[in-house]
Amino acid sequence: MLFGGCPQLIPNCRILRGRGSARGNPPAQLAVIPAKAGIQGQGVGRVKNEQKRSIRTQRGSKMRTEICDKLGIEYPIFAFSHCRDVVAAVSRAGGLGVLGAVGFSPDELKANLKWIDAHVGDQPYAVDVVIPSKYQGKGEDMSAEELEKALSASIPQEHRDFAKKLLAEAGVPELPEGHPVQELLGWTETTAWPLVEITLGHDKVRLVANALGTPPADVVKEIQDSGRMVAALCGSVKHALAHKQAGLDIIVCQGSEGGGHTGDVGSIVVWPEVIDAADPVPVLAAGGIGTGHQMAAAMAMGAAGVWTGTIWLTTAESDWPPAQKETYLKATSRDTVRTRAWTGKPCRVLRNDWTDAWDANDTPDPLGLPLQYMVTSDAVVRGHMYASQAQSVGFSPAGQIVGSVSAVKPVRLVIQEMIEEYLDAVERLNDLMPE
Repeated sequence: MLFGGCPQLIPNCRILRGRGSARGNPPAQLAVIPAKAGIQGQGVGRVKNEQKRSIRTQRGSKMRTEICDKLGIEYPIFAFSHCRDVVAAVSRAGGLGVLGAVGFSPDELKANLKWIDAHVGDQPYAVDVVIPSKYQGKGEDMSAEELEKALSASIPQEHRDFAKKLLAEAGVPELPEGHPVQELLGWTETTAWPLVEITLGHDKVRLVANALGTPPADVVKEIQDSGRMVAALCGSVKHALAHKQAGLDIIVCQGSEGGGHTGDVGSIVVWPEVIDAADPVPVLAAGGIGTGHQMAAAMAMGAAGVWTGTIWLTTAESDWPPAQKETYLKATSRDTVRTRAWTGKPCRVLRNDWTDAWDANDTPDPLGLPLQYMVTSDAVVRGHMYASQAQSVGFSPAGQIVGSVSAVKPVRLVIQEMIEEYLDAVERLNDLMPE
């Protein structure tokens, strides 16, 4: 478990402290490990095994940081997913489920949030939107329909033809006649703002995150005025400072190992850089986190919690098709690639024939955001509907931690295992402390 701020829950304890005191802040309390009974001043590594097991089963001991208290959650484990079942299950298990809203129309988002409200109990959850700081069409005074029409007209036909050719060669069936395909997703300010307004109508949503760039000032104000927290992702100190200047409540720092849109600097380098630069804004570590051991490493660097994604793709609650889950389960940490082939921005996915084709020198160069996804949206929908035929050209966002995902497990078990692994890691560190 992650502990923080609650050593009083376990009497007669020793505390392993994080980086906070080095930056002039109250030290982060990473873990609470009971001292060996009857022996004062002895090494933490002498804790009896039965005492350790007792700690792990105590209902009173919790993984808490300040963020947990502010959001009303038990563990600082944030789980990003486009699947409502995963979101609800994570929140019920003590973490914070985060629903990725970019792929939903306003009506679809309403239905999904209503469902989560009914299945999450009294627990909070979060919603992640996408309002990029830069994209083609930004600043245009148009309705969503007008913007989509204008952007569609600017797409070269060769890009659409190339996408259709790849799907045909792979034997992926066409969609049924009349099946809708939403080309312009909610990742423009015009299309994302309605999603934010819908989100603010649900009291159990306690956090709204922005996946690409610093949210516009009016969006930040609207969310914070409603009593909710605002977060945004970043992959560099530059972007973290922009988030801090904008007054965001939480910064999510993702290293290059992470799935989806991600930067090019590794987690173990960028996490401490951003944590120091963002101080006193709390930072969640993301990118390459799938075990409690990795979570302990992030917390040791000063992170206030962890933001995870890939590990939920193959859970029992996930709505990915069986063929897609099987592809994830077979993948290794070397099977991902950062590519612009799907969205127009560098995005880590499983490498396959689709990514190789778009990244080749003699094929059309991917367009920018959001134009490239307007080209590939048909492939995304067909790949989900006909997953067994589409794995060679399917959209499979995943971080490098995918290589550690080896079985379908329920969400609650994934969280329990992370807690156990976290304790193991902290105990190993404590064993290294001099007596």
